[in-house]
Amino acid sequence: MAELATIARPYAEALFKAVPAQAAADVAAQVGVIAQVAGHEQVRQFADNPKVGAQQVFDLIATVAKLPLGDAAKNLLRTVIDNGRLAALPEIAAQFHALVNARSGVSDATVYSAFPIDATQLRRWWPRWRSASAASST
Repeated sequence: MAELATIARPYAEALFKAVPAQAAADVAAQVGVIAQVAGHEQVRQFADNPKVGAQQVFDLIATVAKLPLGDAAKNLLRTVIDNGRLAALPEIAAQFHALVNARSGVSDATVYSAFPIDATQLRRWWPRWRSASAASST
C-alpha cells in the first residue's frame, strides 16, 4: 500500500485550492477535528465493517466531532470515505494545516521548559518572541 503521505497529498492540495484564504483557518480546524475522530481505532473498525454504509460512517464522525462542519470539510469527509481513504485523513489534515500556515507565514512551535510556564509568563514573553521571530525572517 502507498505511504499515507503520498495518498494524502492530492486531497490536501485540492482542499487548499478550493478553500478561500480567509476561510482556511476555520476549515483547518474542522478538518483537524474530524481527523482526530477518524484516527480513533474504534471509528476505523466501524468504518471497515462491510455492513456499515458510507453515510453511517459520515454521520458517526460528524456527530462525534461535535462542531458544525462547513461544506469544504463535509465534502472532504465524504470523498475520503467514498474512496476508502479514511485512514489517510489525519495526514490530510496535517498537510492541509502546513499549506495554510505556509500561505499565511505562520509556523507552529512547541516550547519546552524545565519549569512550568504560567499564563502571565507567556503573556510577558510572547511579544518579545514575536518581534524576534519577525526580525529573523526578514
